[in-house]
Amino acid sequence: MNERQFPPLEPDAIAATRDALHAWARVLGGWLATTRPKRKHWWHVSLRPSLTGLTTGIVRGEPDFELELDFLAGQLRIHLPDASVSEALTGQSAADLATVLDETLRAAGVDPASAPGETLRGNDAFPGYSAEQARALHGAFASVSASLETFRAGIREETSPIQVWPHHFDLSMIWLPGDKVPGQDPADEEYSDKQMNFGFVFGDGGIAEPYLYVTAYPVPDALPTTKLPTGTNWQSEGFNGAVLRYRDLVARGDPAAYLQTLWSTLLTAGRTHLAPRA
Repeated sequence: MNERQFPPLEPDAIAATRDALHAWARVLGGWLATTRPKRKHWWHVSLRPSLTGLTTGIVRGEPDFELELDFLAGQLRIHLPDASVSEALTGQSAADLATVLDETLRAAGVDPASAPGETLRGNDAFPGYSAEQARALHGAFASVSASLETFRAGIREETSPIQVWPHHFDLSMIWLPGDKVPGQDPADEEYSDKQMNFGFVFGDGGIAEPYLYVTAYPVPDALPTTKLPTGTNWQSEGFNGAVLRYRDLVARGDPAAYLQTLWSTLLTAGRTHLAPRA
């Protein structure tokens, strides 16, 4: 295995860097919310894994642009049709980074009314930001994302893009079997689409360390009884879902193979209990 795959992550060591990248990702997601047409399940506001970090992808406008957080080089990159502008990531506040972004895009001709609201622009700096930890976080995102790509390739039903949600800073892929939740308005996909979410997060208020999760909506009564591979357990506090601590994944001999087994087990259970076919 490439030594950069599934790098170990220490919760205390990554905390400041995780929080900084999360804050900056929210600024990029804010631009997507104001410049892209709405897509179902809010896919228009999510970021995509890139070769070196996270990207908005091309944002169509006058002019087109692309924003990228480069975890490896420690740069915010603003790509325009005739130029690219970079800003070093040093632990500055989201407000400071947003100012650079606003000024650059405004100078390029982007409508200033498209700038996201002030609620996304915290003034707290991140003096504990570490370029080394940013590279480790990139390695984890890249490893899980690559495994999700492999898993997704074998699914015949609809799936979401593999995406990073700025608001929670989790990497996620949603499986949509096509079934609707009885009693819900079919036009409201947020509540009417049955789904399973396969994700990874660097820690949050519920679980303070990096972990992988699989959730379902709605949760069938039989799903939590699914026999899971050793190391993964069903979580019932805070949310209902299968949880695998990232440190337990890294300790395994073949983390990528373990993930394929885990996700396939739960997808099969989802097809059986969430969206059974006649």
